[in-house]
Amino acid sequence: MSSRLRGAAALVVAASTAVGLSSCAGADGSTGPAGAPATSQELTIGLLLPDTQTARYDMFDRPLFEEAVAELCAGCTVDYANAHSSVETQQQQVNAMITQGVDVLVLDAVDTAALRSAVTDAAEAGIPVVAYDRLALGPVSAYVNFNAQEIGRIQGEGLLDALGERAPGAQIVMLNSPRPTWAPTDREKAALTTLEEAGATVARSYPIADWRPETAYASMNAAMADLGSSNVAGVLAINDSIASGAIAALQASGAESLPPVVGQDAELSAVQRVIAGTQYMSVYKPYELEADAAAEMAVALGNGEDLAGVTERTADSATHQDIPAVLLDPLPLTRDTVEETVIADGMYTTDEICTPEFVAACERAGLLD
Repeated sequence: MSSRLRGAAALVVAASTAVGLSSCAGADGSTGPAGAPATSQELTIGLLLPDTQTARYDMFDRPLFEEAVAELCAGCTVDYANAHSSVETQQQQVNAMITQGVDVLVLDAVDTAALRSAVTDAAEAGIPVVAYDRLALGPVSAYVNFNAQEIGRIQGEGLLDALGERAPGAQIVMLNSPRPTWAPTDREKAALTTLEEAGATVARSYPIADWRPETAYASMNAAMADLGSSNVAGVLAINDSIASGAIAALQASGAESLPPVVGQDAELSAVQRVIAGTQYMSVYKPYELEADAAAEMAVALGNGEDLAGVTERTADSATHQDIPAVLLDPLPLTRDTVEETVIADGMYTTDEICTPEFVAACERAGLLD
């Protein structure tokens, strides 16, 4: 394991499925740090990520996965592709990697239902698929993610903490992931339950197409037009990029004070907003743990090994049951926890967070001497 997010590993693994790296070489033009190889077999692992709208994928997931593979297997390479939010592009990328003859696919699906046929094609070609961060439908061989129900609970509790005595009767706007149906996700169900048990109401809910902040901006404006801007008590956004669009709309409305907004992913700009007080909370997910688990799954599957030593639980999709899984625990990120999470774990430095625009806010938060 690299030094990045090392503190998070110690904090989260105790409460999550343990994932131990044994020690493959990165690819796509780069290599990770050398480690004692667990296997000499040469494998080609396809890594397919969904978009570039979300900062985490290029900043963390890809390099951390490549580094983990490099530590596991001296003869392995990683072929990388990003779908740029296009289902059609990702289907073509999967098909190209099947034709190329990769040994394993690690897939973060743009649309979990739409990629079902591509997952089936891979399985029929004898290529195992590790579902990464989203559980694609079809015959996936393994799944790794952060616990979605826990994310929803943390987001809901964050809003309730911010609202305090104003929670009963509070009207919340939810900005959710794009999806083909209105069936709520596990994260949404957990957030809804948490809010409703405290008497808050989700007054408006919108799927945000292509994960775009500008779509969130328009949806937030629609919610304020319907409810009245002063009647929006809080906003629960699927991620920090979407939260940024909502905050921009709230600021443009001329409101005297912003309602609390919560997001997910601990993007750098979101951490700065949390420090400054324009975003109440994010959800911190130590991505190294997820990348490590995916790499270990991929190498094991590529070597024809079972996952008994990698996973300790299973997950069910709408099409398949008992999928070997690793589900990790997320952590709330507020102004009070920035130092003990993303800074302590090496995700960001104080200098990266406390740029000139945010120096005063960082001083108030106790991040600068």
